[in-house]
Amino acid sequence: MTKLSLTDEQRRDIVRYRLETALSTLSEVESHKTNGFYNTAVNRLYYACYYAATAMLISLKIDVKSHDGVRQSIGQHVVLSGILSPEQGRFYSRLFSKRSAGDYDDFFNHSLSTVEELMPQAYQFVDTLRIKLEAWLNDNN
Repeated sequence: MTKLSLTDEQRRDIVRYRLETALSTLSEVESHKTNGFYNTAVNRLYYACYYAATAMLISLKIDVKSHDGVRQSIGQHVVLSGILSPEQGRFYSRLFSKRSAGDYDDFFNHSLSTVEELMPQAYQFVDTLRIKLEAWLNDNN
């Protein structure tokens, strides 16, 4: 983890872009779920949360180079500061593991029930960060 050396305008632009990408990625999930692509649905849930998480870290001037680094930094900087609840931090770690299993483990397939269990938590995770980031963007314009 390093401190970002971006201008305030660059940080705002990246935060806006990643937040838009998070919301766009969430909109893909229902289609994958409906078509039975459960591993892909979990992947998209994870990436929506990941984009929102990295947007939050950028707003805090924290630069992370790996998915595991994002996961650790979310706990260290976002959960401990109260932006996300401890439950949301644990959810992100669990979603990280589930996405990895669906993407990389042989003979592994997520189920409809897994997707349906994760969806509301992912939506809440992204929405919590969206609200904080929109406030940050309004305060820093």
